[in-house]
Amino acid sequence: MLRYWGILGYSADPPCKLWGPPDIPQLRRDGDVTIGGIFSFHNSWEEMMPTFTSKPERPKCKSLSYREFQNAQTMVFAIEEINNRADILPGISLGYKIYDSCGSIEMALRASLSLVNGANGSQMPCQRTNTIQAIIAETSSTPTIAISATVGPLNLPVISHFATCACLSDRTKHPSFFRTIPSDYYQSQALAKLVKYFGWTWVGALCSDNDYGNNGMNTFIKAATEFGVCVEFSEAFFRTDPREEILRIVEILKKSSSKVIVAFVSYSDMDVLLGEVAQHNITGLQWIGSESWISDMNIATGKWQQILRGSMGFAIPKAEITGLKEFLIKLNSSSDIDLYKELWETIFQCKLPSQETAGSKIMCKGNESLNNVQNQYTDVTELQIANNVYKAVYAVAYALNSTISCSKWDTNQSKCLDEVLNALREVNFFTERREKVFFDKNGDPAARYDLLNWQQGEDGTTEFVKVGFYDASLQPGFQLSFNNISIVWAKNQHQVPVSVCSESCPTGTRKAVKKGKPVCCYDCIPCAEGEISNKTDSVMCLKCPPEFWSNKWRDTCVPKLVEFLSFEDVMGIILVLFSLLGVSFTLGIAVVFFVHKDTPIVKANNSELSFLLLFSLTLCFLCSLTFIGRPTEWSCMLRHTAFGITFVLCISCVLGKTIVVLMAFRATLPGSNVMKWFGPLQQRLSVITFTLLQFLICVLWLTISPPFPYMNMNYYQERIILECKLGSNFGFWAVLGYIGLLALLCFILAFLARKLPDNFNEAKFITFSMLIFCAVWITFIPAYVSSPGKFTVAVEIFAILASSFGLLFCIFAPKCYIILLRPEQNTKKHMMGK
Repeated sequence: MLRYWGILGYSADPPCKLWGPPDIPQLRRDGDVTIGGIFSFHNSWEEMMPTFTSKPERPKCKSLSYREFQNAQTMVFAIEEINNRADILPGISLGYKIYDSCGSIEMALRASLSLVNGANGSQMPCQRTNTIQAIIAETSSTPTIAISATVGPLNLPVISHFATCACLSDRTKHPSFFRTIPSDYYQSQALAKLVKYFGWTWVGALCSDNDYGNNGMNTFIKAATEFGVCVEFSEAFFRTDPREEILRIVEILKKSSSKVIVAFVSYSDMDVLLGEVAQHNITGLQWIGSESWISDMNIATGKWQQILRGSMGFAIPKAEITGLKEFLIKLNSSSDIDLYKELWETIFQCKLPSQETAGSKIMCKGNESLNNVQNQYTDVTELQIANNVYKAVYAVAYALNSTISCSKWDTNQSKCLDEVLNALREVNFFTERREKVFFDKNGDPAARYDLLNWQQGEDGTTEFVKVGFYDASLQPGFQLSFNNISIVWAKNQHQVPVSVCSESCPTGTRKAVKKGKPVCCYDCIPCAEGEISNKTDSVMCLKCPPEFWSNKWRDTCVPKLVEFLSFEDVMGIILVLFSLLGVSFTLGIAVVFFVHKDTPIVKANNSELSFLLLFSLTLCFLCSLTFIGRPTEWSCMLRHTAFGITFVLCISCVLGKTIVVLMAFRATLPGSNVMKWFGPLQQRLSVITFTLLQFLICVLWLTISPPFPYMNMNYYQERIILECKLGSNFGFWAVLGYIGLLALLCFILAFLARKLPDNFNEAKFITFSMLIFCAVWITFIPAYVSSPGKFTVAVEIFAILASSFGLLFCIFAPKCYIILLRPEQNTKKHMMGK
């Protein structure tokens, strides 16, 4: 019940009395002010089962930890160093009481309550002793959470040197907690940024099944997800789990497609996992480690160091503590402290003479010395954790120094005692190595890490090479940086491994997430026409601007092809040739008529109108050329108005000739003088009048809403049709309608005159010409409306040329036939035969 209260039930009153007598500190020294310490000198324990008649005994601890012993000795060294200084706590001596938790949460709680209640158990329950002003604890997050929750209601400061769980930054649950190691929140952020930096979007994740691992991994996964990194699997385990559970994780590693494994694991748990990984010969994985094991020499020098070659991770920066080496090795076998004796026996694998060990097979010789010993206890090259203990002790000392007026520390001065907690919140000092020590509002220090890479030295041993660093106090873009040292990788020493669920999508494609898969597993879908992606791994394609279109590779927007009927097009060349052919025919006929202008067939039907008609047909053929070429403002206005005026001039001439035919036969009736009303003058005036009306319509059209060049993007997506917008549709159809009205009138009159008696009745040929003209322009309307792009212009040119050729051949071909091939019929007698 105590365990669950310490971890989960923070709001309840703490059970200040435990079963059995309070624990006796393993290391202690009396002083005016005492600092408590809790370290896991041993990694495991054996539970002592009580009987009904005996009292419960303290569990038996085993597996001595050199690392933890060094940390505890660093606390003792710092306190003695402070006591020898005159600038900190002058006249006040610091003492210490240090307990062994044996890696057990329950024993850590027993130790914390022993510190609170006093070693002799004379204190009333939950009464704060006057001598313990702070507790340095602990190396793991889970026992530290329990300790902080237990003593937190008493406002007793707890300062941890290696508890990194982000949950400890919660001031509502841990109001008196501080630490000299950064929170796992920053390390998790750093790991996520490291993974993102190298483009690893598909990683596996392992964590210790405790507060340290679970909270750290949750923060990492959340940060990695924000950076677009997917986690293939996330598994938690603990070193005491059954072997089947460890083997299950090993099978996951073997089947995994990710090549990068992020291990937020404590060093003791990592040791157990690597033993199984080595047996299954799993190599080639890029391990990314947390600070707990990435700088652990036991793992680095173990038999599985080849498995971890090229590993990378963040570690607490190295530090130096002047005088610590000498302090550590001055320990000797004559000490009366049981813990020191156990350390001596463990290091030298012998037994000191005593009543309990008298029967030992190997006895210590007495000439053993720590000067020549190289292990984690004597090694001061990696003092990251020990330095955190050193800073924690000094932080407490500076806080106590700021409350120097309370130097007597009487039990009645409770208000003065509480000032220590407030003073810790304001601590700000520099160590002798110029390292700044302070706590933020959550009790956390500045987050700075070294980025380590496991590289093989010349002697074959693993070296921790600093290849970069992470500083959370810098701007986001500058927090992670690298130095110029080459990084060694796991599989290929000089090539960054690739760990992705799907290969990077090239430019011109976009990512489409596979159904039922994480977002990092996707297919590369080519961008649609008119869309591009100009960078790899685009999640969407960008539409090109209206005037642009995607290229063949869909990675660049290029200007759309501007299409219009040009003189270089095959269609344009054909139409130009037909237009010039029509002009040639018209000029040829005009020459023939001019040469034979005095013959009866030329004079029979007003040669003046014939020549005017030939002139207007020439203009009709030429106006078709204005429809070819790049539309401009002037060409758009010219083409439609020239077409409308020239065709009206042409039809007016034909209409005049038709009326002349009708009037001529009316004039042969007795007493008729109708010809004097439609003589040459009237014929000229009719042509001018009809043409002038069309001219006025065109002027109004150009004044109100003239045609203009227009980039039509509606017909085709990939190209632009450059055409002439009509401006006013009414103006265009008014021009066309007026031409149609005159053509219809001309057709009706010619049809009425088709059977008049004459060997050469021109009305029949005018009827055929008007029939062709009307048929062409009637079919023109639907063709014009439905034809896309430049074909619209081609249809209009075709209608102009077809109707012009129809008028030219139907009216003038029969006359040229008689003039050139049947000159004997070109007589007045033959003309008036009927």
